[in-house]
Amino acid sequence: MTPIIEVQELVKCYRGAATNAVDDISFNVEPGEFFTLLGPNGAGKTTTISILTTTLSPTSGTARIAGYDVSRNASEVRQNIGIIFQQPSLDFNLSAEENIRFHAILYGLFPFYPSFLTMPRAYRERVHELASMLGLENEMFKQVKKLSGGMRRKLEIIRSLLHKPRVLFLDEPTAGLDPASRRNLWEYLRNVRQKSGTTIFLTTHYLEEAEEADTICMINRGRILAYGSPQEVKGRLIEVYVLVDAADRSQLRSELLRLGLAFSETPLFKISLDGRGVQEIIKAIETPLTLVKTHIPTLEDAYLEIMEHA
Repeated sequence: MTPIIEVQELVKCYRGAATNAVDDISFNVEPGEFFTLLGPNGAGKTTTISILTTTLSPTSGTARIAGYDVSRNASEVRQNIGIIFQQPSLDFNLSAEENIRFHAILYGLFPFYPSFLTMPRAYRERVHELASMLGLENEMFKQVKKLSGGMRRKLEIIRSLLHKPRVLFLDEPTAGLDPASRRNLWEYLRNVRQKSGTTIFLTTHYLEEAEEADTICMINRGRILAYGSPQEVKGRLIEVYVLVDAADRSQLRSELLRLGLAFSETPLFKISLDGRGVQEIIKAIETPLTLVKTHIPTLEDAYLEIMEHA
């Protein structure tokens, strides 16, 4: 299967900068994949997504979206992508539908008509379809300034999906939203992806959002530090272990040595699993235990360790 996004040896150097903002990165994204770009502020995330969405030219290297080069075929690339920026890009004085209509006109999808009812049937049906899917049917003719933050985000999704893009770029899409709105937004995005097969390319500071990604790419100072599924990244970098303790700590220490289990005292007894199951280790220990706690690494653990050693 041909990747929907192909990035090869991409470099971006800003004039007067001592280092490259993006420094020779390469990766592919498969059709329908959920891909997440992670990194601290200044890591190169925004520069990368700006190049892929044709708003910034690369210094060298290549990037292709749906087979189109982002530098030579910018118009074709834009026809295949939707974008939701970190900062809202809606006109608050227009209605929700008017924001969508002007977007459709600017994209050349439909000719201009002065009202929703005079627009072509294909446009009206598409707007109804998306508004229904995102639960925004009753807000389409309200001014945007009267909508909640979560509703505005959903409106931006409708606008970005109007032309049926193959790739949806999300640049910190839940920034500024309350936890309930963030959860609801991701439910809608999962629904969109399931129904349309849209590829999602996400940048985010919320690591729990990246846990659901098919592939994550961690970058810092413009270079890729880790790449793979969340489980692969965590598995390569983070130790899985179990913490135990006992009233008779001397007896427990002696038994762990006799069993040949690698451990350290932190001051709890930290036993590395080394491929063993937690139940297997606990079953082998005869000393009565007062504490058993399994450490299963999170993506945040991996992220912090990777950035600490970058």
